[in-house]
Amino acid sequence: MAQEVQVGTILMKEWPLMASLLGLEVEPYLAQWKLIKGMDSAALDGKIHTARWNFFFMATETRSMFFGTPGAKNLQNALKRILRKTGGDSFNCLEVTGIVAKRFLGVPYTSVSAHSRHIQQDNQLEGIQRRQVGQRDAALAQA
Repeated sequence: MAQEVQVGTILMKEWPLMASLLGLEVEPYLAQWKLIKGMDSAALDGKIHTARWNFFFMATETRSMFFGTPGAKNLQNALKRILRKTGGDSFNCLEVTGIVAKRFLGVPYTSVSAHSRHIQQDNQLEGIQRRQVGQRDAALAQA
């Protein structure tokens, strides 16, 4: 059964070696994105630091809104839109930081917010070209 997306959920780009290196349980979620099971950002950060890697948090928040309540399919569609918006940044993780259900004139709507995250070995964030090369290499290793 698929894990429910909630605030604190982390998605990681398909990266088989990282999942096994950190001992993560992942399940398919969207295309090349995997959902990290049973772990929030604090727990994942601890595992990453134990492995002597770094887990970066990008301050820019990305949002998506939809009409209706926060059901699994609606949240998945909102996260697809968020990933499309952040796709050019070449970060390898995304953390859901907000799911807010409200009403306006009796019409329910939900706002979903997320922040890009990035796992890497160096302690200074790599530039976009270096991140793209790293992700391309990971995709080739997977093939």
